[in-house]
Amino acid sequence: MTGVSVIHVVDDDASFRTSMSRLLQAKGYQTALYASGDAFLERLPAGEAGCILLDLQMAGVQGFELQEQLAKLGNILPIIFLTAHGDIRAGVQAIKAGAEDFLPKPVSPKALFECVERALARNAAQRQQQDRLSAMRRLVASFTPREAEVFALFVKGKLNKQIAHELGTTVRTIKAHRHAVMTKLDVKSVAEAVSIAERLGMLAG
Repeated sequence: MTGVSVIHVVDDDASFRTSMSRLLQAKGYQTALYASGDAFLERLPAGEAGCILLDLQMAGVQGFELQEQLAKLGNILPIIFLTAHGDIRAGVQAIKAGAEDFLPKPVSPKALFECVERALARNAAQRQQQDRLSAMRRLVASFTPREAEVFALFVKGKLNKQIAHELGTTVRTIKAHRHAVMTKLDVKSVAEAVSIAERLGMLAG
């Protein structure tokens, strides 16, 4: 993971966007400004670290609508709502839908920076997890078709003789494929291989 964290400010109030950007940049953050939810969707960040400061009520796509659309797109940038129109019910809705926090306008710099730091820490952890999953997927993708079949069966608890019978081959051949699989995954135990399969969603059902 490389690159500077970017704080994306999505708000239809130009003066608020400008003042927020100055405040954040003075603290050393990099910012990107958007006048609407639609503008943010048009310039959707791809894989960079950061978080989103999002107004609740805007022209066009509203804050909650944007949150919902981003969730469907698999966005992992934490969302911090900033609003002059919020209430407890809206705050609960935002948090339940995965928002990092729900702050009233005007927000104190101290509260804002604390919240941004929490959001960036969560984003870093999520990106790290995604990187690990991507690395695991690449390892599994390196299997030959037969290795993939053997892997799928032994992580579900099938014995070598059962796998050999199911695939119409010998136990010796299955042992060779298992060894190749364990070597490619760089694991020493079946439990570790099962853990990888589980994290990749291969054991569902």
